[in-house]
Amino acid sequence: MCFCVKKLHISVECSTFVPQNKQKMMKIRKVYICFIMCVMASFALAQDARNTLPDLQTAEEDFFDPTRNDKPKQEYQFTTPWRFEIGYAQLNHRTQDTSAIYLHGLRVGATVDFVLPYNFSIQTGALATFTYGQNNQHWPSMDAESAQINILQHNILQLQLTIPVRAYYNITLWKELRMFIFAGPQLQVGLTNYDVINNETSELTTQWIEQQGISTQSEERYLSKELYRTNMQFGLGGGIEWDRYRLQAGYDFGLNNILRTPVLQNQKINEWGWMCTFSYQL
Repeated sequence: MCFCVKKLHISVECSTFVPQNKQKMMKIRKVYICFIMCVMASFALAQDARNTLPDLQTAEEDFFDPTRNDKPKQEYQFTTPWRFEIGYAQLNHRTQDTSAIYLHGLRVGATVDFVLPYNFSIQTGALATFTYGQNNQHWPSMDAESAQINILQHNILQLQLTIPVRAYYNITLWKELRMFIFAGPQLQVGLTNYDVINNETSELTTQWIEQQGISTQSEERYLSKELYRTNMQFGLGGGIEWDRYRLQAGYDFGLNNILRTPVLQNQKINEWGWMCTFSYQL
């Protein structure tokens, strides 16, 4: 009876010893496999690094220059790109902080940019600005039999030569996409300003208006010495540019009085305006 018990005890110990040996072998096998993989990975990285090393016999001249990384990628080059510009223009004849008349129209012409270092450039050119506007003057009737309001309608056709001198600053946003701002003076030379008048006033009212020094007949306002031809402005604006295409908008403040023959005492007219144009680099 005792012999059987000892035999059973020995068989149990043997059965527990076999799995422990298998576990140790599995661990040793895993460590060996990891070691082999690390050696193979190190060999592959070393081989790749060897392939990327430059051939000293065929290396570029600046390879041995320790300051090669400090050199700028693109050096400044002076260029003068030309642009074709077209867009909308609005002019505002202001008198005593009020708007006398708005003129709407088209601006078209050519400009040239003088590219400077540090993302600056100077733009100038010549553009034709053709605008049209309408204004109704209301006058009380001078007829004793009527108390109605008479209308003197002005239809203004204006053509000007615009010469801008703008300073531009460009900011690269992404690849060929740039944002820019500009500021600078602008000279406008009046070529023609024709006032087509539609007189709807009575005869007595017309006589009274003419006695005040106001014309009731259609006229060329430059030739009649009503307006000065030159107008100096200062403008501010900005826009975006993609490759050769540019979209910009700005506002121009009139600096001088363009009214040559005032009707009222201390009467002045300043021509302000804003524009929104599209341009293409040729």
